[in-house]
Amino acid sequence: MLDLVFTVDDPVAWHTKNLKKNWSHYSFLKLLGPRIISSVQNNYGAGVYFNPLIMCDGKLIKYGVISTGTLIDDLLNWNNLYIAGRLQKPVKIVSMNENAVLRSALDKNLKSAVTTACLMLPESFSEQDLFIEIAGLSYSGDFRMVIGEEKAKVLNIVKPNVAHFRALYGNILQEDPQVVYKTQQGRLEIDKSPEGQFTQLMTLPRTLQQHINHIMDPPGRNRDVEETLLQVAQDPDCADVVRLGVSSIVRPSSIRQSTKGLFTAGVKKSVIYSSRKLNKMWRGWLRKTP
Repeated sequence: MLDLVFTVDDPVAWHTKNLKKNWSHYSFLKLLGPRIISSVQNNYGAGVYFNPLIMCDGKLIKYGVISTGTLIDDLLNWNNLYIAGRLQKPVKIVSMNENAVLRSALDKNLKSAVTTACLMLPESFSEQDLFIEIAGLSYSGDFRMVIGEEKAKVLNIVKPNVAHFRALYGNILQEDPQVVYKTQQGRLEIDKSPEGQFTQLMTLPRTLQQHINHIMDPPGRNRDVEETLLQVAQDPDCADVVRLGVSSIVRPSSIRQSTKGLFTAGVKKSVIYSSRKLNKMWRGWLRKTP
């Protein structure tokens, strides 16, 4: 199934037009009108409204709608790491208006993904190691990786697409002053000194910094984020702390968005969609069973 995401400046206007043209795409929420649909989109889950299992030109698609402002906020701050997480993987941008703020946010999201992945890796690692960490960020803590999603999904995303990941991240890696990128060998080295890690931690998205602070800050201390990050930079378990921080963003976001899907997709489509996911996981398990 092909996934599409539409970024729109005015969700109410967009849903108003789409309801007239594609009434059957929506669940029972269509009876409540475009304003309620837009409110559900913006205020629940990860800020995106999905219509799944749609036949379009003979292909089965799922399309989502997200407001430009919500997307930019997620790209910069990782509030949900949902659509931002999808955009850390190679995707095709079919069409895009001239929006300098959005373009800058897309670039910042990729740089944040590199920094976060590097913090979770050892001093020296391969391109594939890096791309697996990046691709896995938005699945870290996602309950669907235990229920419904094939656990080898991240590896299946990266292995056939290493060249696409390299094209997406190559310039960022070459321009990063803390990364030594040996392109010929496909190897990378990162500064793992406390000073180097502190610099990296200070450039992480705001929400991730806040979650790390919450994990590390004992009750009653109320330390500021910078003080906590300085401590984490000197901690031998820095990688684990960052991983926990990412998981603490993704887990509730994935649960909220999946719960929201029961209403936006409707019960029938949700059952069909979930059964497809379970069947895919089951087939993957059977392939691995001798």
